[in-house]
Amino acid sequence: MSEPIVIRIAQINAVVGDISANLKSIESACEKARTDGVDVLLTPELSVIGYPPEDLLLRPALHQKLNWAYNSLLAMSYGLVLCVGLPTVVSVAKSDLRIDNETADPPRLHNSVALFSNGELLTVYNKQSLPNYQVFDERRYFAPGNVPCEIDIRGYKVGILICEDVWVPDIIAKTCEQNIDIILVANASPFSEDKSDKRRKHIAEQSKSNFVPIIYANLVGGQDELIFDGGSFATNKQGDLIAQASWFEEDTLDLRLEGGDLTSFDLKPRPSRDALLYSALVTGVRDYFAKTGFKKAVLGLSGGIDSALTLAIAVDALGPENVHAVMMPYIYTSDISVVDAERQATMLSCQFSVVSIESTVTEFLNNLNPFFQGYPVDTTEENLQSRCRGVMLMAISNKTGALVLATGNKSEMSVGYATLYGDMAGGYSVLKDVWKTRVYELAKFVNRDTEIIPERVINRAPTAELAPGQVDSDALPPYDILDEILTNYIHYDLSRDEIIAQGFDANIVKRVCYLVDINEYKRRQAAVGPRLTVRGFGRDRRYPIANGWNI
Repeated sequence: MSEPIVIRIAQINAVVGDISANLKSIESACEKARTDGVDVLLTPELSVIGYPPEDLLLRPALHQKLNWAYNSLLAMSYGLVLCVGLPTVVSVAKSDLRIDNETADPPRLHNSVALFSNGELLTVYNKQSLPNYQVFDERRYFAPGNVPCEIDIRGYKVGILICEDVWVPDIIAKTCEQNIDIILVANASPFSEDKSDKRRKHIAEQSKSNFVPIIYANLVGGQDELIFDGGSFATNKQGDLIAQASWFEEDTLDLRLEGGDLTSFDLKPRPSRDALLYSALVTGVRDYFAKTGFKKAVLGLSGGIDSALTLAIAVDALGPENVHAVMMPYIYTSDISVVDAERQATMLSCQFSVVSIESTVTEFLNNLNPFFQGYPVDTTEENLQSRCRGVMLMAISNKTGALVLATGNKSEMSVGYATLYGDMAGGYSVLKDVWKTRVYELAKFVNRDTEIIPERVINRAPTAELAPGQVDSDALPPYDILDEILTNYIHYDLSRDEIIAQGFDANIVKRVCYLVDINEYKRRQAAVGPRLTVRGFGRDRRYPIANGWNI
């Protein structure tokens, strides 16, 4: 019987395109692994270049960087087996990953895991199932592999898979036909609510049905609108969860393979559903700033729940010293809104300013009066208030270098209850994929131990305060009803008739769906924001602006 081996997951926060920084992270993980007596080190999918690299993969200069990365990985593989995710060339020989300098055109690539040890390349596995749905676009860049991978490591037969492969029964079956002792899976699986439960359940079923332990190494960190939650784990032959890494932070997880099965004593507790979503939002803000070079944020703090939650997230992500909250009252702004905004900013110890927009709106109205003659007062005047606030925030941003955080939620963005170049102005839209009902739940979660968001902000009827006595329910159905209709229409593509058949008021359904359809042009111009649901507005929902669809 083979001697036991220790396999470590290095749950890395890779930076897309920064191959040098990513290699330093991998090298540091290798050094620590050698010190700790680890035999095998597994990194996530494409950890050398980050995920998703998108059209960086099409740049000819990338290939020489990959040659340099290959040489670096060889050098850091002494004393262990390094399993690392990276792009490789389709025509590559198993004995060498280097790319021919004389190649006229950029070669096609595989999404691969390469195994190195003691300065040698042991083998390369090429991902077979290339996802091309929702946020994934891998067939644009990669050619699929077609050969299972089985390699002997210290007397154990080890199978390698990459992310989507483990969801395809035929691929798992062909891998297991090699009489393997364990499967290592390198992943870059983005967060959406409840997805981690589906991952664990699926892997447990595969372990049990194939009677093979599985190690699942996932990427962690924010990349534009995608958030990777980490949460790497392992299951034994019986499908039991035996090891669990942290969520939303870099971590390592050690597994001991002995006698044909895995053991571990590292099983971190699972956070609550609200805690996971809140951590995803904080991670999105933190990494977007860190990876784009911004240090400070500015946002409009209205005294409403959306901006209040956004402020709490920003302070947790960036620190209070890097967040500036600006209250911009107008004649319709209630006194309690100003009081609550200042109170929250004081509790969070961030910079707070009050800048009235009354004179600015008046000046705009005076200048626009010749064009408005003969027209009744309508939403134009309301939108003007919002756009004055947008101008203020963008000017502060330009002068100070602070990035503007937009504060609108998914419910509002769905039906166009937002103002272009007004409250939609910003560089990052924190709540872009958070339903209004979830905003309330998260606000209560934030206040679970101590008051961070004033309770009055949570309990007040939602209002944009752009007209006397205005509340959101004047224009929209109650948010619990609205969000359920929107979920059916946007997430699950149900038709109007199918939604009405569930018992919703026909007129409300038709109006909500109509508002979703006609506001695509607004959403196309919205700032990027973290994708948190099964279908966000961005990479995985691409609807034509001009179209005649009406079902």
